[in-house]
Order: sequence, then C-alpha cells, then structure tokens
Amino acid sequence: MSTIRDLLARKGPVVVSLTPETTVRDAARVMNDHGIGGVLVLDQGRLVGIFTERDVMRRVVATGLDPAATPVSAVMTRDVVTASADQAIAECRALMSSRRIRHVPVQDGAALVGVITSGDILAYEVALQETQINELQRYVFDLR
Repeated sequence: MSTIRDLLARKGPVVVSLTPETTVRDAARVMNDHGIGGVLVLDQGRLVGIFTERDVMRRVVATGLDPAATPVSAVMTRDVVTASADQAIAECRALMSSRRIRHVPVQDGAALVGVITSGDILAYEVALQETQINELQRYVFDLR
C-alpha cells in the first residue's frame, strides 16, 4: 500500500504559498510562473486557505471583481481538505473524488510537507503499473 509520503518522495516537497493580502492578479502570476493550478494561503505560517483556478473563475471573473484590487483572502477556499503524509494514496484519491477537489495540502503532524494533486496521483499510479507490467513480462519471459 503506497502512501502520500511515497508520492512526495518521488515528486518532491515543493509548496508554493502566498499571504492573505496578496492580490488575485499577483496570485495568478505566481500560479502561471510555477505552472500550477493552486497555491496555499498561509498567515504567519498557518494554513488558512487555498486559492485555485476554480476560485479565479467562480469568485472573481464570474462576479466581476477587480483582480488587481481583490485580496485572495476575499475569494479563497477556506475549508481546506488536508491529508496526512502516512495516508494511503487510494484513500486520498477517493477523498479528492468525493469532494471534487484537485489540490490537497499534506501535513506530517502539524508541519506542512507538500501538496499533491489529482494529476500527481495519476502519474504515480501509472508509473507503478508500468513497473509491475515490466516485472510480470520479465517473469513470463524467464519461464520460457
């Protein structure tokens, strides 16, 4: 059973974060610069929200807010679903699916140790399946 810790060991523990005062425009620039679809919002090191592309579309663009004048704290998702580093990947995948979310901050105790996405889980599981397929092919061909 693979855990989120296993996934983070492969992906790396990079966490991109902003403060609640950061404007939506600056947050969008950060996400573009890093090629990511969401950033964590930290207030003095404490996780207070997550700001995603979905928040931009639903809470900024669709409502006509000015991205240059709107702080992410006004439009971020406050009810952040987190996962434990020792949680099974399959359990986290099911949680993400049922809650319809794509980004999950990962904690090891109280420490924030990474962020995983649905794409990270997919890539990790595909790599594991490819490894298993290769091992099975080697086993079958060695029997001949």
